[in-house]
Amino acid sequence: MRNFRRVIRILLFLVVGLFLHYVMPQQDVARITSTEIIRTDFGGLQRLFYAQADSGQVDGITRDLRLINTERKATYFFSLIRGGNETMVYRNEDTGWIYPPYFKFDSSDLQAEAAASISTAQPYNWVVVTHYGWRIRWASIYPNAVAIRPIVVPEGANPEDYRPFPWVNLIIFVLMIVGSLFIRAMWMQFRERTLDPLADKAGDQLDHVNADLAERRGRIRRWLDTWKSK
Repeated sequence: MRNFRRVIRILLFLVVGLFLHYVMPQQDVARITSTEIIRTDFGGLQRLFYAQADSGQVDGITRDLRLINTERKATYFFSLIRGGNETMVYRNEDTGWIYPPYFKFDSSDLQAEAAASISTAQPYNWVVVTHYGWRIRWASIYPNAVAIRPIVVPEGANPEDYRPFPWVNLIIFVLMIVGSLFIRAMWMQFRERTLDPLADKAGDQLDHVNADLAERRGRIRRWLDTWKSK
């Protein structure tokens, strides 16, 4: 039983970790190489990873999908660990009022910003692309870009070496930890003040019932013994 509970906790931890990794904002240092709009038919699996249609439009099985093609600095663990260069394609969709709560309604403006930031000749124009989601190539799933901003570095510094710090992620994690401790404290207080007294009361009543049953069994046994003596 203990191993079963341990497996359940590990699976729950993995599910929560993957969910947070998908919805939490991530920042990539990249240069935009091109933008395009493609017509896409959404399948069953893709519908789980794609947002709704742009605000004011009808959500259907087939719609236009804005893409932002880039070459980025590969990063891991919320941009804290850096690798080499790699190609990355982002989709550009409104999130509206649905989850995750980025409240993005300006995908057209963001596409224009991306087109204005296209850099194909040196010195490259490196930008920070804030996004959420995963790139799953075999299923044609792209992370959703939510913001693009130019990199500002001191004079003489290389923009490619810029490392954005995930302040938003840090604040969210701190709030989650504080909220978890607060909920745990409330649960312990509720258990101490409400559940434990009820459990003690139920235990006392069960003891009284067992005592009454034992006394009645004793009386019946003594009455049967009187008949045996006769």
